[in-house]
This record gives sequence, structure tokens and C-alpha cells, in this order.
Amino acid sequence: MLSARLASAVESVPSGGWAVAVSGGADSVALLALLRSRGDLRLHVVHLDHQTRGQQSTDDAAFVADIASRWHLDCSLATREQIEPTLGQPPKNPSARFRAMRLALFGQVVRDHRLAGVVVAHHADDQAETILHRLLRGSGYEGLCGMARNTHLGELRMFRPMLGVPRAQLRAFLGSIGQNWREDPSNASDKYLRNRLRRFLAAHPPLTDDLLTLGQTCRRLRRWTRATAPRLEESFSVGRLADLPNLLARESARGWLIERGVSPADITPHALDQLIAMAADAASPARADFPGSLLVRRRRGVLFTDPPDPL
Repeated sequence: MLSARLASAVESVPSGGWAVAVSGGADSVALLALLRSRGDLRLHVVHLDHQTRGQQSTDDAAFVADIASRWHLDCSLATREQIEPTLGQPPKNPSARFRAMRLALFGQVVRDHRLAGVVVAHHADDQAETILHRLLRGSGYEGLCGMARNTHLGELRMFRPMLGVPRAQLRAFLGSIGQNWREDPSNASDKYLRNRLRRFLAAHPPLTDDLLTLGQTCRRLRRWTRATAPRLEESFSVGRLADLPNLLARESARGWLIERGVSPADITPHALDQLIAMAADAASPARADFPGSLLVRRRRGVLFTDPPDPL
């Protein structure tokens, strides 16, 4: 019998067709095993062979393919050398590059098979590690919200049903059904910050719950600011923004830029501060460029946008 947390997580996935990201590790194998109990889900296994560990990487892919075959599930496998050329200019950072490859593969599978999105196995311990990592990098409360259960990365919908489930519960579930998994030796390497954070949290168990509480508090704060911050008109008096508390001013500025066509992913803290400065400081430049080729002007105490300059 599943725990209440596991049962709730499994039931949270909307019915329909979904890709399921399966690395072969315990977390993703447990996710797949749990989801296949749902008769209203059409699951499609997807796996990227990063080709970084020689035969071990090849064996991981074979293990995933075997599970999909035994459980009568569709499966798409791809290698790094197949996906990387499709990225154009991939990120230089290896972790970011591998993530971009995975997302490209997920998006391709979702489009080709007309699926709702991809389900991934990030769990409560992953969430705590993410929040700690962002805290160490000096993130604001938006970043400390952690990963979202349901999010869109471009056109790709990503669903994380296990964010409230501890890693130990997933492994205990696999033990209860006698299902094995693959261990990635690189998870034990001190080379990666994520591994060092994981071991630090394992040595200080109360911190995980504290970090999850911090994330929940930041999410409540984000909901409040988004509900409370006033919407700015297409052209607005500088006082509408300058007179707000900074927390609400940044959210109003963010909403205004999004409505002007700027992608949320491109809105940096600097862009928000720049817009607020244009409203609060008459000595600041009366014209500034923003992400998305957006030109913002200030004239007679009013902020407004111009169309992009012609090429």
C-alpha cells in the first residue's frame, strides 16, 4: 500500500499521454513504476545517453529499454552525438549543455507523439538541494521558491509530481516491489557541487525540512506579490511605479515588461532595477533598451515604449 504522499503524487498527474524521463536511476525508475499503475495515462519512456561513461552509459540505455519493453511501454532513446548538433550554439557549461540536450530530446518526443509534456522525477530532497544551491548563490525570494510542480520551458510542459516525496520513500517503494535500478558512479564524485550539497544535507537532516519550509514561504510571498502588485497601463506616470514599495514595484515592472512582449526568462534583476530607476530618478537616462529589443522612453513624467528600431 502506498503512503499518502506517494498516492497523492501519483494522482496529481493529469490524465492523457506523457513522456517520462527515465535515466535508469532509482528515482526515475520508481516514478515510472508508480505511474504505470494509472490506467488513464499513456506513457512514453524517454532516455538520453550522455556518452560520458563509456560502456556504463550504454548499459544504462539498455536497462531503460528493457524496462520499457517488459512493461509494454513506448520508448525513445537518443545519444549525445545525435542531439547535440541540433542545439545550434549549445551552452559552454557542461551541466547546462547536457540539460539543454535533455530538454531538446523531451520536446522532440512530446511533439512527435503528441504528448501533454514530460514528467520528471525531481523529489523533496532535490528541491532542498536546489533551494540551498540558490541560497548560496545569493538568490532572491523568487529563486528560493525552488522548482515548480507544473511549469513550461518554452513550449515544453514539465510536470514534477514527486516534489513532496522524500528520496527514501521512492527507494523503499522499489524495494517493496523487488525492482532494481542503475547507480551512476558520478553521483559520488566531489567534482560536482550538487553532490557535495547532497552529502552536506544528508549529514544535517533537519536542514532539508527547513529548506523546504523556506521554499513554501517564498512561494506564498510570490503569490501575494503577484496578486497585490498593481498592473501598469501601457503608458504610465512615473509615480505609479516610484511610489510603490520595492517588492511590489519589481513585480509591477515585471508584469509590465511581460505584457510588452518580453520573455519572463529574459527579465533579469538588472532590467527591473533599470525600469524602476527610470521612474524614480529624473536624472536617469530618459531612454533605455530592455530585453526583447524593447525601447522604453520617459517624457514629461510618463514611461512608454517605442517599437524596435528598424534594421
